[in-house]
Amino acid sequence: MVSDYAKDVLVDTQWLADHLDDDSIRIVEVDENPGLYAEAHISGAIGFDWKKDLQDQVKRDFLGPEAFGELFGSRGISNDHEIVLYGDRNNWFAAYTYWYLKYYGHDNVKLLNGPREKWISEERPTTTDVPSYPPATFRAQAGDDAIRAKRDEVLAALESGIKLVDVRSPQEFSGELIAMPGYEQEGAQRSGHIPGAASVPWAQAVREDGTFKPADELRELYGGKGVTNGSPVIAYCRIGERSAHTWFVLHELLGQGDVKNYDGSWTEWGNLVDVPIERDV
Repeated sequence: MVSDYAKDVLVDTQWLADHLDDDSIRIVEVDENPGLYAEAHISGAIGFDWKKDLQDQVKRDFLGPEAFGELFGSRGISNDHEIVLYGDRNNWFAAYTYWYLKYYGHDNVKLLNGPREKWISEERPTTTDVPSYPPATFRAQAGDDAIRAKRDEVLAALESGIKLVDVRSPQEFSGELIAMPGYEQEGAQRSGHIPGAASVPWAQAVREDGTFKPADELRELYGGKGVTNGSPVIAYCRIGERSAHTWFVLHELLGQGDVKNYDGSWTEWGNLVDVPIERDV
């Protein structure tokens, strides 16, 4: 277990290896590339496709509480289970699912400190077998708006003391790129960033192996950009997964109280009519 952070929200690979047969735990893999789960995953891990399983298939939004509860229950996850999340891309969508679970009131959740690549690089056991757990009851609570920001709140933040943090790459922040290379089809109409936002790319919070930097280094990183000065914070990226990773760092690891994830992010803001943007190019 990792203990030098504000909250006990991480488990290391050895801890997880020691608890693979613990039926009070459900391991969940959520990848940016959903095909990876079929290639190899941790024994007993349940795989969620972030786009097909965790998102509304008609509107650009995530599942309502009833559908969310039905999804988790159908996979054998109950409210009594401790959920341990991991995935590829340094846990982008694992952190997003962590935030999502917190939004719907499930507090018994942890993140593996390091992505699936770390587990595999340590030559820990994997399988292609898909687990089958008996259906369970999972009840989602009403969404917690204390950790989720929507566009009107972000617009209002421009005139208040709320700190905005843009966790995308410097090229996306400046306006040189609308989206990351390879994701152009998911871009917005306009490039740039929300006025007044601080640029703190999400990847600066992790080491080369994808584990999180120590708390003192994280405080120095975000403090140097004025993000941890005590003001409320709203984090955003392109579609909300990288900013969920930063939300996890600020809210869970550093214990900053008033932090929200704007999951509409630049894909929404950059397509809105009559909202301000800034560009550095």
